[in-house]
Amino acid sequence: MGNLKKLKQALTDRESGWPRIADYLRRRGGIYYRKSWSQCGEDLILRYLFDLLQIARPGYIDIGAHHPWHYNNTYLFYRQGARGVNIEPDPLLHAGLRRGRRRDVNLNMGIGPHEAELDFYVMSARTLNTFSAGEARKCVEEHGLSIVETRRIKVQTFAHTVDTHMGRTPDLVSLDVEGMDLDVLRSIDFSRYRPHVFCVETISYAQGDGSGIKSTDIHALMLENGYRLYADTYINSIYVAESSWRTLLAKR
Repeated sequence: MGNLKKLKQALTDRESGWPRIADYLRRRGGIYYRKSWSQCGEDLILRYLFDLLQIARPGYIDIGAHHPWHYNNTYLFYRQGARGVNIEPDPLLHAGLRRGRRRDVNLNMGIGPHEAELDFYVMSARTLNTFSAGEARKCVEEHGLSIVETRRIKVQTFAHTVDTHMGRTPDLVSLDVEGMDLDVLRSIDFSRYRPHVFCVETISYAQGDGSGIKSTDIHALMLENGYRLYADTYINSIYVAESSWRTLLAKR
């Protein structure tokens, strides 16, 4: 039976017409349409990878989560029933995550090499909030932004956060911490924690003029620790663990 005929039949079925139409459109729409919540479609690439790995609901840690869904790399998985931990040092943004991601663990803190309490710079563009004094100064001097306030915020290690709030190695790590990404990655014991996939912001901030610089240090670190670059969206790089990579190759 053709698609048009199926739709007409559903419309004329008074008892179950609309439920059948909704189900039909969901199934057909699922073939041709996928909505992304990430900045550059990263979540759809990640979904594809986890489908190949046969992980329907990957556990995640989103470091620098910022918003429950806007430009968020883990919200797609949350909508599909996955659960994880969201890290957001900005108290205002953290409050939004608590409202919008109620089934996740939402922590108002940062991730760093050591447990500490550090200065956190809240910028006039909150997407650029940072623990890095140098990064905050650069935003002011080179991009005309301002520091709205400086707060003392708790920082915890990756190991402590994962062990306490997940109890297992996450399948996915999404990392976007404005100038501190390399420090966070260096603090991870890859011999103990080996997530299948990392999605890391690997370009410096630029005001839409294409002058951002890709981090060769992050790339080198991931290669040294047994990760392959699977995809790059200019802003973010997606790395897959070697063992997971072999699984992907076998299923392509």
